[in-house]
Amino acid sequence: MPKIITIGSATRDVFLASKHFQTIKTDIFPTGLAECVPLGSKVEVETVVRTTGGGGTNTAATFASLGFDTTVITKVGDDNTAQAVLDDLKKFKVRTSLIRHVAKGTTGYSVLLTNKEGERTALVHRGVAKEFKHADIPFSKLRAKWLYMSSLGGNLVLAKEIIASARKYKTLVCFNPGKDELQKGLRAFSSILNDLTILNLNLEEAQILSGLQTNNIKKLCTAIARPGLTLIITDGPNGAYAHLDGITWFVRPQGKKAISRTGAGDAFGSGVVAGLAKDMGIDDALRLGILNAESVIGSFGAKIGILKYWPTQTQLKKIKVKLI
Repeated sequence: MPKIITIGSATRDVFLASKHFQTIKTDIFPTGLAECVPLGSKVEVETVVRTTGGGGTNTAATFASLGFDTTVITKVGDDNTAQAVLDDLKKFKVRTSLIRHVAKGTTGYSVLLTNKEGERTALVHRGVAKEFKHADIPFSKLRAKWLYMSSLGGNLVLAKEIIASARKYKTLVCFNPGKDELQKGLRAFSSILNDLTILNLNLEEAQILSGLQTNNIKKLCTAIARPGLTLIITDGPNGAYAHLDGITWFVRPQGKKAISRTGAGDAFGSGVVAGLAKDMGIDDALRLGILNAESVIGSFGAKIGILKYWPTQTQLKKIKVKLI
């Protein structure tokens, strides 16, 4: 199977699930919703699950589980949390030789307060993976079939360097940037977009990058699209879109019940890239992404539900894809 490299964060994730976590509508927060508990009280938690996460390791786990020769580039500290991350990656047979170990540093850590609908508020300490620097990236070793890059903590200059270096090796690049990169605006992204194979965003991220406060997918695609660029826009349980050279596909989830939606975006994006790396068309790659994401949301943790096998054509065709 082809070689795939992932770049991004690594974290220790602790899920706390409680029926007492209440969701209320409010104008105080940009999302219009808040997850609440009574101040000063003790709140019973029914479920505690410890796993690992982070965009770099989550996507690597998908690729390795589906048989790809997978290497992750990330940063960890020298604490017990780092060892938990490494142990988990080894279980998935992900190569860890390019991980940067930072002396006296702390590994990323997240506590995820999960309500009965599977939605969560994440309390995040990013640790040493908060930012990536030039010295963290082994540029001479970016030779692969695909490179899947998650957020670099806002370092768009480094992202440009990585993409340019990868393209020298004819490595195909998928970029799933974070808000810190996207807030720099479309003009700052222009040179990057021309060198990418895939840009993977959620709806809110597409709005930030385009500068358009609209849910109209066609308008968002028109603003961001470039010739030869596959633009993916996900909209949570409402489905996902892919746009390439004027053609837009929509894939609808099957409606599987969510225990926790954490990791769904990583599972979908890596599933799509895995499909394309195996020479699937965009329609079947979108189906694979949905299958992987819906498998992940059935459990606590971003890696536990990851697909361990390639689905059959019968399984793929159950998922509806249409042109819009």
